[in-house]
Amino acid sequence: MPTTLDWSYSDPESWANYPVMLATQRGLTMLGPDNSVQPGLAERWERAGDLKGREIYTFHLRQDVRWSDGSSLTARDFVVGWRRALRGRERGEMADLDGAVEALTLQERGAPEAEVRAALERVGVEAVDAHTLRVTLARPRSYFLARVANVYIFYPAPSADLEGKSDEEVRDYFDRPRDGRPLALGPYRVEQWDRAGERVRLVYNPASAFPPPLGPGETPAPVITLMKSEIGPALYERGRVDFVFVDSAAALRVRRPDDLQREPLLSTYFLAFNTERPPLNRPEVRRALAMALDRDALVAGLLPASRPSNTLLPPELPGAATAEEAARLPRYSLEAARAALAGVPGLDRPLRLIYRQGDGFVPEVAIAERVAAQLARVGVQVVVEPRSDFSAEVARRSAQGPRVYDLYMRRLGADYAHPNTFFTLFEREGNHQTGWETQAGGEPMARFERLLEAGDGEPDEAKARALYAQAQEVLVGEQAVIAPIYHPDRYYRARARLHGMDVDPFNFLALRSLRLAPATEARAGATP
Repeated sequence: MPTTLDWSYSDPESWANYPVMLATQRGLTMLGPDNSVQPGLAERWERAGDLKGREIYTFHLRQDVRWSDGSSLTARDFVVGWRRALRGRERGEMADLDGAVEALTLQERGAPEAEVRAALERVGVEAVDAHTLRVTLARPRSYFLARVANVYIFYPAPSADLEGKSDEEVRDYFDRPRDGRPLALGPYRVEQWDRAGERVRLVYNPASAFPPPLGPGETPAPVITLMKSEIGPALYERGRVDFVFVDSAAALRVRRPDDLQREPLLSTYFLAFNTERPPLNRPEVRRALAMALDRDALVAGLLPASRPSNTLLPPELPGAATAEEAARLPRYSLEAARAALAGVPGLDRPLRLIYRQGDGFVPEVAIAERVAAQLARVGVQVVVEPRSDFSAEVARRSAQGPRVYDLYMRRLGADYAHPNTFFTLFEREGNHQTGWETQAGGEPMARFERLLEAGDGEPDEAKARALYAQAQEVLVGEQAVIAPIYHPDRYYRARARLHGMDVDPFNFLALRSLRLAPATEARAGATP
């Protein structure tokens, strides 16, 4: 359930808001079937640099786009929305805009309101005319077009509705949907938000320039109710709901219903090493342990389908590693691993592997037990430990300084379709908790971050991809900070009468193409 409907102001728990935001709003760009950037609210754009090293985008907006009340989308809607986002709960996400750092710094130190407003006026978002938007970034960012497709704080806001309202009136506008507000651009708008009952009622928006692609006899779904329930599967079995996520990997091994569907995610499940704790402080030891893992065997039979991998970047991601690049990363080689680990001091003690406790769509318990069994074949004993306080335990340090775990497992999901989103976790300020910033005096991480900075600033896609491939080789190959295991999929069940009901690659419910089957098919109750 959403925590807010105010997509510009957002909320620290932003992931919970995405299904509603994606159904009701749109960005300057959107993703195609291959996850490449395609035109969205902007029909085209130009990209240029200036003498100050900044990157300037000129977006030409579609002139047929209307808000749900029939009013036209304008460039001013982006200016108002992005300035609001710079004052919102996730304002740091806007830091790439020219002038944003100044505005953010002023807010952080509690500067007078007049100074903050003046700084916001100087931020690099400008309405050239009603349908032309100029965006200036402080420096080139190759991921920018991918981010504005999915990160909803970059979506426009209905300026005519919001400008001139007090803060209290704006909160009321978003907190109490009524009279067709808040306005929407997508195929649905929010009609009701029952916070206590944890339900959101969406109604079809006939004014949207993005209607679902209707086939013969298909019709738009006039009303959609999203609800939170601990007994979703039971409600589905009783015919009370038409869609439900399958959140239990264990359940899939018991029963795989006929209407089960799968969406490959832009996501990676990996094993991480505590690089500060001997003997894992030696990269050759970490590489050998990564080579001891038979990824196919780790996930075999646990799910209806699986995508084992030794790469951090999923193959469906634009810019993913080529087969040749993947071959340079640690792959399963039992004999090579056994030889490299023979006689290594410090491996006579058990290694402590922790993972997140509880059943989920990733079969963590089974994978953890199989990792322990596979490492035992190369003479390494592993103690497996589920933790309800997983994040705190990963961060916990001993009295001597290093973190107390040896190995941990977790899933990393993309926020947008670009390699950058997979690497930020492992930068110096990222929440990786591996300690690899201390390795070799910090040189490998510094080199890794230079490669990322170069890739982020490289306008040529092929050159940027090569730089990200080198960064992946430092992280996964040379330093072996992590050992990727597989790329998870999300499973769900949906009634046959729902066409286009889907989950997007970022693990969010996707309603953009939803339509109802022809009446004859719906009555027949056909199943996929």
